[in-house]
Amino acid sequence: MTCLVPQVTYQMKILTTAVFAVLLLRRELRSLQWLALVLLTAGVALVQLSATDGGTTTAATAGQSRVLGCVAAIAACCCSGFAGIYFEKILKGSEISVWVRNVQLSLLSLPLGAATALATDGSELMSKGFLHGYDGFVWYLVCLNALGGLLVALVVKYADNILKGFATSLAIVLSTIISAAFLGFVLTVQFAVGTALVIVSVFLYSHQPRPHPPQNPMVGKV
Repeated sequence: MTCLVPQVTYQMKILTTAVFAVLLLRRELRSLQWLALVLLTAGVALVQLSATDGGTTTAATAGQSRVLGCVAAIAACCCSGFAGIYFEKILKGSEISVWVRNVQLSLLSLPLGAATALATDGSELMSKGFLHGYDGFVWYLVCLNALGGLLVALVVKYADNILKGFATSLAIVLSTIISAAFLGFVLTVQFAVGTALVIVSVFLYSHQPRPHPPQNPMVGKV
């Protein structure tokens, strides 16, 4: 169970994203929307827990520290929330298109990726070439990740990171359902409760309160 605590704690990134949205983007969230985010976090955590094996302690996890894992997961939540909101601020704060901005950001990661590849597999890259072993499935994964990154950028540009979190959470639920249909995963009560919380949170977050009717200034006057 120790290894599951950081995994569940990492779902707090939904809440940290909302907190940074309020702090950096001056976004206002109603109390009902905060409740929806809490329910979403709990629901996704339950769904992910239901997809694991209950977590008996093994030799591989016996030396793990629950406190250190939780601290690392909380730090990752803060970094993820801040990075997502800052990326949204950059996209919405300039007239540069999503495509150009993605190219600019990718240029920053190219030196790091090249240095890592040379440090780990430099000799094989020199002898066999960079594209050695790239079959059709690998190219499919490359294109899928590239398309996914562009879709995320479009969602952040024209919606926001909080809605992206809802979409990601629904994707986790759908992936678990597909696993049950094709991979033999057994749906549990825990998964059903988590799915219900995710669905309820979506409706709560998108609920718009009815505006108060304007008062007639002549009412009450003689």
